[in-house]
Amino acid sequence: MLPVLTLRSKAPEQTRELAAALAPMLAPGDVVALSGELGAGKTCFVQGAARALGVHDRVTSPTFTLVRTYPEADVPIVHCDVYRLDRLQDVLDLGDEVLAPDVVTFVEWGDAVASLLPDDRLDVELTLADDEDLDGDRLVRLRPTGPHWQRRLEDLADACAAWRVEG
Repeated sequence: MLPVLTLRSKAPEQTRELAAALAPMLAPGDVVALSGELGAGKTCFVQGAARALGVHDRVTSPTFTLVRTYPEADVPIVHCDVYRLDRLQDVLDLGDEVLAPDVVTFVEWGDAVASLLPDDRLDVELTLADDEDLDGDRLVRLRPTGPHWQRRLEDLADACAAWRVEG
């Protein structure tokens, strides 16, 4: 198991900035599984990474459409949200493009479908730093898994150093 990087974001724009900082490491075939409560910042994270990868359109949560694609990005992006899906089969029915080898896939609520995702992925968990402060800081835990992310661990840590929480 690779080490977990714990980061702190003090505002939605910082969440976007830290995602943008790690975006250059993303390559075709990568999967980023996002987890966290409603309003934790999952879509903000995708917005920052997408902008850094060349998306100029507005990036919004695909909660109702389930999947949004951004083929104009430097690396094409698929952004899906599995929150409203009832069965694992529903996820499989989203189509082959969701986990295609030529795109970067962001999966909101990815923890709910982890068994369907590749073992080699980046898990991103966003939580409130203080459970009582809904508008407060967020902790962003990056859990890289698999050999592909193991090779990039040092670069990932360097890219996110400005937000790193010690301990």
